[in-house]
Amino acid sequence: MASGNEEELGFNAVPDETKPKHHDWVLLSLRVVAFLATASATLVMAFNKQTKTLVVGTNGNTPITATLSAKYNQTPAFVFFVMANGNASLHNLVMIALDLLGPQYDYKGLRLALIAILDMMTMALASAGDGAATFMSELGRNGNSHARWDKICDKFGSYCDRGGAALIVSFIGFILLFIITVMSIVKLLKPHRINHASP
Repeated sequence: MASGNEEELGFNAVPDETKPKHHDWVLLSLRVVAFLATASATLVMAFNKQTKTLVVGTNGNTPITATLSAKYNQTPAFVFFVMANGNASLHNLVMIALDLLGPQYDYKGLRLALIAILDMMTMALASAGDGAATFMSELGRNGNSHARWDKICDKFGSYCDRGGAALIVSFIGFILLFIITVMSIVKLLKPHRINHASP
């Protein structure tokens, strides 16, 4: 049999265990920044709490006060936001660890397909968490006059400001996750040269 070069898609390629592993430093750097962004958003929202004493009425000249607390876990959308960003942080941390500490060989095919699928699922989950939290944040800041829901950000300003900061950082993380997903898919579909030698 004659030996030759055959071009195949990365999905069908077999592991090349003779070629030393090289790191994709651009993708690795994006993963590190995305991890920092989503982890920051998770921590800021998870520890977001404000307690305030409000005057709710009067008894003659004596004001009646009530101490109220605003916490992220009082709103299911914010709980989902924390879970989604926490999952994105964990995903990128595992991918970084595998890239730096994993086997010292370039693996193609199924491994690349699995990474691309996991990146896409992580991006979709982060998008859903950001969307849900954005809706509730808008409601808290402006209320809804049609449903007669009052805004709360005029009373819990610090809570809303920290939540808004978490959302901004999370959206930065989402954009990076989108870029990472595109790069993973391109890497999967990129043709690889594989040498088939006759015995």
